[in-house]
Amino acid sequence: MPTVLAQAVATPAPGSQQLGQLYAQHHGWLLAWLRRKLGDAHQAADLAQDTFVRLLLSPAALPALPELREPRAYLSTVASRLLLNHYRRLSLEQAWLAALAHSPEPLAASPEQRLALLQSLQAIDALLDALPAKVRSAFLLSQLEGLSYAEIALQLGVTVRSVKRYMAQAFEECLMLDL
Repeated sequence: MPTVLAQAVATPAPGSQQLGQLYAQHHGWLLAWLRRKLGDAHQAADLAQDTFVRLLLSPAALPALPELREPRAYLSTVASRLLLNHYRRLSLEQAWLAALAHSPEPLAASPEQRLALLQSLQAIDALLDALPAKVRSAFLLSQLEGLSYAEIALQLGVTVRSVKRYMAQAFEECLMLDL
């Protein structure tokens, strides 16, 4: 799908010839004016180009070009607005970078913490392996799947009272685990 700029260039609008003349006559002046304002030749070139693109894409600007008495004043007004947007964007970027610099580093576990966590997980795994199959299943369905005791009873084919007994046994084993 062609961009708006490609469409504007492909179908010359009324006044586009005057825009070409305006560009030829005043681009150098606008570029120098922006270079003085910005102190950066590359940014100045980008904003000068954006100024003429803004005129090209503005439906009201092209027909009014032949009646311009002060084309430099008009160009500097358009460029000043773009310059203001540039400074706002720059200020926002700097504020974002400052906030990012003051944000805490992501917390990463130290090697000792990772080892302690791994050892705890191994102890829990050993505890679960030591439980009877129905006790282990009831405990995992409750804690990992979030099932109610009634749902666990249906799934295991036992009574709710048995599920309560299984859970009490699993919790008792967990409490005795020395981590």
